Amino acid sequence: MTTKQMLDAFSDTLMQDERILSARERELLTSLLQNARAAANGNPQTRAAVTAAISQALGETVGQRAFAVLGSSMVERILAGGAEDAASIETVSAMSPQPPAGPQPPAGPHTPVRGPQPPAGPQPPAGPMKGPQPPAGPQPPAGGRYHGQTEPDGKVAVAVAEHPEILSAQCAVLDEFLAPQELEELVKYALEHESDFRTSEVISPNADQGITNYDHRRSRVLLELGRFQDLVVERIQNVLPRIIQKLGIERFTVSHVEAQITASNDGDFFRSHSDNGDEKIASRELTFVYFFHGEPRQFAGGELRIHDSRLQDGQYISTGKYQTIEPQQNQIVFFPCSLLHEITPVECPSRAFADSRFTFNGWLHR
Repeated sequence: MTTKQMLDAFSDTLMQDERILSARERELLTSLLQNARAAANGNPQTRAAVTAAISQALGETVGQRAFAVLGSSMVERILAGGAEDAASIETVSAMSPQPPAGPQPPAGPHTPVRGPQPPAGPQPPAGPMKGPQPPAGPQPPAGGRYHGQTEPDGKVAVAVAEHPEILSAQCAVLDEFLAPQELEELVKYALEHESDFRTSEVISPNADQGITNYDHRRSRVLLELGRFQDLVVERIQNVLPRIIQKLGIERFTVSHVEAQITASNDGDFFRSHSDNGDEKIASRELTFVYFFHGEPRQFAGGELRIHDSRLQDGQYISTGKYQTIEPQQNQIVFFPCSLLHEITPVECPSRAFADSRFTFNGWLHR
């Protein structure tokens, strides 16, 4: 084996070690590189410069963590072998730099829960709440709803099983989803179209069209998305294989995508619901919620809660356990449409439209 082959094999081993680079950090790195490619606009020099800068920072971080991990491993082996030479241990430790100081990105796909708790006072969600309670470790597909085999072309028809007794809350979170310039332009677009936002509706099984119900949902939506419809959908298609793999569901053929921009201001909320519970929207498979807002952020609350649910009298109700995702700038969340979820009340003291909690949210249909 050549020196290069040895180094390549060593690098591959390190990249699989969660102590060196967590799954969440690998996802963030992928998003950064995709955004760099988009921002370069086909300019190879710009793209090379950005990639080089990211590579240098990554190399330094991985190097520091690798030395720390290898150093700890050597110490453990010495202790396991019965060595009592303290001087040797101290030497090994001195050669082992620690990871960079300060807060580290959360490791693993099931740690999106962060941030303050929702404000005190009456809350709209139905049922007892005992969260947030993120699940530990890899999660099974949402209630086992999806199954099938991936075809050679990478697509499958999603088979729908009987309604399971329990649906476990799960989601996939990606940071830095859009390039900074794209994010800035999206915020500007939303503010320029304030007059085009209309009152949000809810779908009723007894109505031919959506109806307004201020006891269930309060917000405003924009349906004319301009160039951002194609931009966001294309970016979602790029990451969809990773998202499907993380959620443990099989690939499915996306027939079309619904999308809208939602503005939530002081007192706005959305009670617990699923996104495909009505026959008119039964083809929805995957929900996405992209968070964005003006800087500095002028609102609190507006958290996304995804519930563990159980079947009762043919309908799903919350078990009282849930995951909480606090709105984070330039972050996108994916979860199966069948999961119960809600938006907690927003607090926006200024009540100015520009200070709203904004999302670019929608659904992928099979």
